[in-house]
Amino acid sequence: MFLLSAFVSAAVASQVSAAVVSGKASSFAGSTSTFQFPPADVTATASLIDSFFPDASEVGFAGPTPTGDAAESIATAPALSPVKGYFPLVRPNTSDKKGKDFDVVDSWANLSPMQSVRSFGLDNTTEKIPEGCKLNQVFLLHRHGARYPTSGSSPATFAANVHAAAGNGTFVATGPLEFLNTWTYRLGAEILTPFGREQLFELGIGFRVKYGDLLKNFTGLPVWRTTSEERMVDSALHFAAGFFGVQSYQSSYYQLIEIEQDGFNNTLAPYDQCPNANNNISALGGEATAAWTNVYLVDAQKRLASFLPGFNLTISDVAAMQTLCPYETVALGYSAFCDLFTEEEWKGFAYGIDLDFWYGDGPGNPAVSAQGIGWVQELVSRLTQTTITTFDTTVNGTLVSSNITFPLNQPIFVDATHDTVISAILPAMNFTSLAAGGPLPLDHIPENQTYKVREISPFASRLVGQVLSCPASDTPTHIRWVLNDGVLPQTGINGCGEDPNGLCQIDAFIAGMKQRIEEVDFAFDCFANYTFSLVNDTITNGQFPK
Repeated sequence: MFLLSAFVSAAVASQVSAAVVSGKASSFAGSTSTFQFPPADVTATASLIDSFFPDASEVGFAGPTPTGDAAESIATAPALSPVKGYFPLVRPNTSDKKGKDFDVVDSWANLSPMQSVRSFGLDNTTEKIPEGCKLNQVFLLHRHGARYPTSGSSPATFAANVHAAAGNGTFVATGPLEFLNTWTYRLGAEILTPFGREQLFELGIGFRVKYGDLLKNFTGLPVWRTTSEERMVDSALHFAAGFFGVQSYQSSYYQLIEIEQDGFNNTLAPYDQCPNANNNISALGGEATAAWTNVYLVDAQKRLASFLPGFNLTISDVAAMQTLCPYETVALGYSAFCDLFTEEEWKGFAYGIDLDFWYGDGPGNPAVSAQGIGWVQELVSRLTQTTITTFDTTVNGTLVSSNITFPLNQPIFVDATHDTVISAILPAMNFTSLAAGGPLPLDHIPENQTYKVREISPFASRLVGQVLSCPASDTPTHIRWVLNDGVLPQTGINGCGEDPNGLCQIDAFIAGMKQRIEEVDFAFDCFANYTFSLVNDTITNGQFPK
């Protein structure tokens, strides 16, 4: 792997929550603890490596090394194995233990580990290439793996509140909350957890097994993209190690790292260049979730408060406790917070995040399609092998103007991004089936809900575009899209229509994407000073109503 650094920062800084400090945990509840390895001031030195620990090429004696043919199970296997389970995490339970079929992990929304989606409405359709078609090209847009919480978010705040109360001598937890008396906050911030690294390594392996045969069509090395945040670089490298192998990935491709920071155009982190993604317009999702939290957590707050005499347990505290369940589980393997809540309360938790995404980062927010449209422009550029010349969105003109940093003729494209970017790109492309159930109500979970964040952007989620020739030939004729192993209907894209396999003719798809690029008003939706109401303004396409 070669890092393309002409347009990127030289190093990626590790981010650590201010709530987590080095050193041992304090002696009372809510204290924070961390662990660092290698130990401070200890590094692998070149002299020791050269003298005692030479690499495999210097040691020799590798044994036979013949390589087999490239895999292409996406086209050759009778059926594909779905992603199920989340080893080595411990499956949590509910406080009421109502049903064996209910899995708490399925209610973690964007904090859930990716598991295969069975269907988005196309019956008996899988990601396997349709019979009679040939795969010519593939696009992968994936999220990073499981991570620690965002710096300064509710889990760390709750721990600080518990710690302060314990320090004042007023904190005594009883019953199911007794564990809080000795509980320490052991989470970092922002970066991948060990399980998150596993997810991306396995994604790389799985992608190689499914699509590896396309490597035969490369004439040079691939250029794959990620952003500069540590978890993003870490995810991209683990994916590449899984895809190419740990001994060869460093010399098998080029890793482009695009700066994720205000002032730098970046389609994989477009919110930094969209003011309405960072103000009261973006806050609509949080407002919707807050309204719902005051509905579904009322009973939980009363129930749990009885086990914390002398501590003012608020609805926000209870929501933080619920959020600690997935974060501790994906970081530490297990969390005692999971078992505190009922099956219905976990369904309410998932819906709260669905609301946050719908109104903050999805079809119900007027500045969202504008954030996703830059990646759509890049997609059209790659599909048509035409260089972008108009720069009026988040496309980075410096990067895409160079065939070195933005090649147009690759058989495999891989872009690493965030959950909210995937959720923005989907309405930008007009995958209307996800929003078919309509706007999400703030006071109840609707029966016809079609927008579920667990199916859209969980940890290590993936959106795959398959460019096909049907019937089989070397000339692309169709394209289809697979979200977390479920095939997406393309009926919302002008010219595509219904197809039992989710196929759309490639020329019609490209025309539909060009139409979307014209329809989305980036300048207005991202920069205009407008108001938008959760109650009175309802949209399903991520655009300000014109």
